[in-house]
Amino acid sequence: MTEHFRPPVPRPIVIEGPAGSIEGRLEDPAGDRQPDVVGVVCHPHPLHGGTMQNKVVHTLARAMHELGTPTVRFNFRGVGGSAGAYADGEGELQDALAVVAWARRRWRSERLWLAGFSFGAAVALHAAGTARPDRLVTVAPPVSRLQVIPASRPGCSWLVVHGDRDELVPVAAVESWVTGFEPPPELQILAGAEHFFHGRLGDLREVVRDFLAGPVND
Repeated sequence: MTEHFRPPVPRPIVIEGPAGSIEGRLEDPAGDRQPDVVGVVCHPHPLHGGTMQNKVVHTLARAMHELGTPTVRFNFRGVGGSAGAYADGEGELQDALAVVAWARRRWRSERLWLAGFSFGAAVALHAAGTARPDRLVTVAPPVSRLQVIPASRPGCSWLVVHGDRDELVPVAAVESWVTGFEPPPELQILAGAEHFFHGRLGDLREVVRDFLAGPVND
């Protein structure tokens, strides 16, 4: 994307969720134009400091913005201004689906790009079976820490991004995990990147943006 791109100003929103109010941020580079697709991004683990303000979450949303796509970042239940309490992933899955439904109504678009980082990647992956996104992006999926294999492979173009120096989730575990799907998702390994992609957020954004802008490979 052009170096002159100006990110949209985040707008606070409140979405009614299954456990009460969900705090979110709406960012819309399209302005008054009807978008072709909408984006939703899920954040890292609520019990380990994960919020919608995480830098990787921002980066995923930015990749979508650079392609003209509006996004919603949001806090899972019990985080920030969102009601409720951590619910072992099941409640967070329902939060994500509520946000997806809201975004589709807000922009009158059924097409969806769904993304998540770490714990959020696991939630996004599970949500994909119901939400049926056009494209799915899972960054640093916690395959060695959480059960993240859904009943079936999401029927959409799917990208997995991981750092080969991830100190929390070994890259070898992710490489083995993706081979369990048929067809396997596209796997991009960022050399030298660790779990939080410090110093590599620009590279991450480019990889994700190129995938989102590229041809559909179900």
